[in-house]
Amino acid sequence: MRALLALVLIFFGSASFAAPQYPPVGVKVYAEKLTPYSYYIPGLAGAANTRNEGFMSNAGFVITPAGVVVFDTLGSPSLAQEMVNRIRELTALPIKRVIVSHYHADHYYGIQVFKDLGAEIWAHEAGKTVVGSDAANMRFEQRKQILGQWVNDKTQRFPTPDVWLSGDTDFELGGLHFRLRHVGPAHSEEDLVLFVEEDGVLFTGDLIFKGRVPFVGEADSRRWLNALERLIALQPKLLVPGHGGASDTPMEDLTLTRDYLVFLRAEMGRAVEEMIPFEEAYAKTDWSNYQSMPAFREANRPNAYNTYILMEKESVSK
Repeated sequence: MRALLALVLIFFGSASFAAPQYPPVGVKVYAEKLTPYSYYIPGLAGAANTRNEGFMSNAGFVITPAGVVVFDTLGSPSLAQEMVNRIRELTALPIKRVIVSHYHADHYYGIQVFKDLGAEIWAHEAGKTVVGSDAANMRFEQRKQILGQWVNDKTQRFPTPDVWLSGDTDFELGGLHFRLRHVGPAHSEEDLVLFVEEDGVLFTGDLIFKGRVPFVGEADSRRWLNALERLIALQPKLLVPGHGGASDTPMEDLTLTRDYLVFLRAEMGRAVEEMIPFEEAYAKTDWSNYQSMPAFREANRPNAYNTYILMEKESVSK
């Protein structure tokens, strides 16, 4: 099979398959097979830094008889090129479609690599307010400071999606059936999840974090909790979260994220109700169930602060 694939690559020539020269990465990027059709690229733990080279989120792909569907594109063009290399080790079929789960840097900064290969990019239309925004530009400047060897003005582009989706969308490719569900606003306004029916695999993006503290940011955690119920209703056999390993016990991981959000809302909501200042409330909160998890130091305090602000807003709107 590998010999045949090599002959196919030679036949089509460098014009179709030659990769642009992106700065090499030192981290190991590999593909793990989950089911007959579905694979994922497992990222490393923690926030983006020079040690993990920005490789701190998962991506996935599905090889159908008619081509490849990709879910998310990792955190730099260099990482995305490594992902393409892993796909090419498995198939010479064209990469037909790329789904952007949401517009956070670690999930879409590799998008140009797939666009240059002719893939069609799909994202939810709520992402229109993110692309090119002041917040996105600020994040790009931050990423350049942290990951300038791989993310910089010379190597990075942000092509616009070919298709902006307005809601839930089902499609078929190569006899496989895909269900795209818009579950935002939750972790982000534009959150999309992808369910592969024949495999029972659910790619969730950052709605689910496995084995680490979620990044809540300015998310609407109340709507996020509602979104989790929609994921449960899909009854997946396997779940690929935005961060952490793939899970064959989806309910446990759905529960971890749900319980963390419930805990944040309860603790910060109580502080708001009792008019306790945030600094005091944060110091008094028992974080012992989460403080040993990866990304606690980087994510938990901002999560708590943003949830505190959210609970203040909710208390005013009651």
